[in-house]
Amino acid sequence: MQIPQIVMQSRFAQIDISTTPSQQTIEQPKAQLSLQQPKAEMILETTPGQLSIDQTRAWESMNIKHIFRRIEENAQKGINDALNGTARRATEGEEMMRIENGGSAIASQATRNSQLLNYDYNIGLVPPPFSVKMNYQPGHLTIQVEPKQVINNTVAEKPVIDYQKGQVNIRMKQNAELNIDFKM
Repeated sequence: MQIPQIVMQSRFAQIDISTTPSQQTIEQPKAQLSLQQPKAEMILETTPGQLSIDQTRAWESMNIKHIFRRIEENAQKGINDALNGTARRATEGEEMMRIENGGSAIASQATRNSQLLNYDYNIGLVPPPFSVKMNYQPGHLTIQVEPKQVINNTVAEKPVIDYQKGQVNIRMKQNAELNIDFKM
């Protein structure tokens, strides 16, 4: 006896996929840069230092004097010598007036007036130490600065974006088939 047979033949479905990739380009134009920096305002106030040097005493110790100073000193010395001479003569006159009291007034006056003057001299420094007087007043500096803000007129550019979308094409390359056959 023959048994019927079922014969099946199948074919799978096949899909065909083709793609076109997407493309994207981005360009960033340069910004239009405009920066300005105004100069800061600066005010400087100075008081200059002052140095004063007084050498008068040093020059005078070396006998180098201004003519006015010499005249003043000699005038004062003349006045003092005249007063001393007047006082000496008055004293000597009084001694002579009292001659009756005894003593030898004329001899003692002659002895006193004939003695040599003894001048003391010792080693000295010319000019003497610390005879030059110096005075210094330091200067002063005041600085005032007023900074200025930056002027920024920069214009940013937007990016240029170009996008082309991709495609995906799907189609049936082969349809599925199932053939069933009966054989006896």
